[in-house]
Amino acid sequence: MRNVFLFIARFSNLLFFLFLQVLALSMLFRYNKFHQAAYMNVANEVTGRFYVRYNKIETYFSLQKENERLRMQNADLLNKLKADFAAPDSSMQLVTDTFRVDSLEQYRKFLYLPAKIIGNAVDGQNNFITLHRGSKQGVDVNMAVIGPEGVIGKIVNVSSNMSVAMSLLHRKNSVVALLKKGGGFGEVTWDGKDPRFVTLSNIPRTIKVAKGDTVVTSSYSDIFPPGKVVGYVAEVREDKSSSTYSLKLKTATDFYSVQHAYIVKNIQKAEMDSLMQKVKKD
Repeated sequence: MRNVFLFIARFSNLLFFLFLQVLALSMLFRYNKFHQAAYMNVANEVTGRFYVRYNKIETYFSLQKENERLRMQNADLLNKLKADFAAPDSSMQLVTDTFRVDSLEQYRKFLYLPAKIIGNAVDGQNNFITLHRGSKQGVDVNMAVIGPEGVIGKIVNVSSNMSVAMSLLHRKNSVVALLKKGGGFGEVTWDGKDPRFVTLSNIPRTIKVAKGDTVVTSSYSDIFPPGKVVGYVAEVREDKSSSTYSLKLKTATDFYSVQHAYIVKNIQKAEMDSLMQKVKKD
């Protein structure tokens, strides 16, 4: 307390001047409309700039929560796509295109589960991706993994709360795909070299192919939903040993920066596998 009084005594003239200055400015702005308007404009400008900076800081720290909300929203929208429902064929029943999604829920084929990528490798020849979602959250082996841009890989190992996916950038991984425009089924593989490119092989030369064409997953896959982008044609090569094309694809997913994914569950896969097992036994 003694130091406070000493400070006031030492700077009493300055403090008194500042008090009078504030009082004079207050009376000036209060009783003079021109100065009052000028003051309000400056105050609003300063306050506005402050709130802009504050909003940017607040937005930055809320990005994680916002990303989680968007992932859940996107998963909900993906789960409503008609392509993810597969009803049994019937020639005795008229099926219109006006059914509500909830009325078709019994025919659902694919279910999307949002997941955060917590580990990713691109510098090896056999790369894996770790996701923060496991068996307790509905994940199982041989589920597809896709990202906002396209195909990422498939689940090969699962723990209680985490799972590991074999990346598309894995020498032993392959995906059945086709050209979105002209058809032509082939197999997408990686040669272990450039993480930006994969190869689609065994495309017949009768198929018209152009640089920039889109390659998507096939409806014959029991893991990947149909129509998910694998990549875009970057180069067309003729396979001299056969009458087919070998297409160099630019991957739709940027494996250097991918952070979020969706694990896709084929709900009808168990029934399909059970049927195939019976056929093989017979």
